[in-house]
Amino acid sequence: MEAESEKEILARRKEIEKGLSDMLKETGSDFTLKDIKDVIYNEEGQDDLTKIIAMFDRGGDTAEIENILEVAGDAWNYFPHKIIGVISPAEAILKYRKNS
Repeated sequence: MEAESEKEILARRKEIEKGLSDMLKETGSDFTLKDIKDVIYNEEGQDDLTKIIAMFDRGGDTAEIENILEVAGDAWNYFPHKIIGVISPAEAILKYRKNS
């Protein structure tokens, strides 16, 4: 997570959205991109990341699980969270760096 500007964060977010949408289709998930964003936005604890991973899990091999973990982690870091002021962790880090 090395975003240097808000523009880069927004571009990365678009890439992640595309990746998530593609994975939802590939796995035949009943969930949507909005479902994932809602879980992240309304975060209540660490179990919420597990909820996102479960949306994709179809009992695949290790490579599939690793891919799910990577994309879910990216979504978690680049999508807004209500609990931290309706910004993403990437934006929070950028804000902190600007103020330091």
